[in-house]
Amino acid sequence: MLSLKGKKAVVTGGGSGIGKAVSVVFAKQGAEVCILELNADHAATIVEEIKAQGGKATVYACDVSNQQQVMEIFGQIGRHDILVNNAGISHIGNVETTSEADFEKLFNVNVKGVYNCLHAAVPLMKQHGGGVILNMSSIAAVTGLNDRFAYSMTKGAVYAMTLSVAKDYLKHGIRCNCVSPARVHTPFVDGFLAKNYPGKEAEMFEKLSQSQPIGRMGKPEEIANLILYLCSDEASFITGSDYPIDGGFIKLNG
Repeated sequence: MLSLKGKKAVVTGGGSGIGKAVSVVFAKQGAEVCILELNADHAATIVEEIKAQGGKATVYACDVSNQQQVMEIFGQIGRHDILVNNAGISHIGNVETTSEADFEKLFNVNVKGVYNCLHAAVPLMKQHGGGVILNMSSIAAVTGLNDRFAYSMTKGAVYAMTLSVAKDYLKHGIRCNCVSPARVHTPFVDGFLAKNYPGKEAEMFEKLSQSQPIGRMGKPEEIANLILYLCSDEASFITGSDYPIDGGFIKLNG
């Protein structure tokens, strides 16, 4: 069950957080993992960890917002069966406090970056008989969150791109879905709390944890396990769907 043996998977932002968990579980289940990471040196430790456990992984230094770079790397990778568009950045601010530079930075990474990888991957998947694409959306795509104007915009775009690609490539054997996590405890969260709430990290961590009705943040491995299922042959009847994995955030925060 959920075997990826014989498959090649591309994971963007696969060097930390959710992307790292995806890379590790994919390799554990037999996939050859190609990690696209802005900080290739950081991702190199993940590659060594995977290889130490008997898995296959390679890291490619890549800025997903740079289309030429993305196209060149996908050309090197060639045929692949799975693409996980995980790379992304966050931002705090409403429409008044979001600068044009911040807005464009979020758009370039979170929207254009996904587009660039889709633009590179889909022709290769068509050429080789199909594939599976999993995009990282967020509860921010479908719920109103305080001070997440630009971030919510980008994740709404990812949600829409997911539906469009799923519809356009049905006849080419390409499935495309997205997952929408609530807050997940990653190194990014710890860094965010240290930067914005010095001395109050524990208090704010608990407050953010309790915003999920289940009473805690998600674990990267929990998100990765859902992604594993959606990218496996067992999920072959699923396309054009968004899967909230949110500890009850969307439906139970009443």
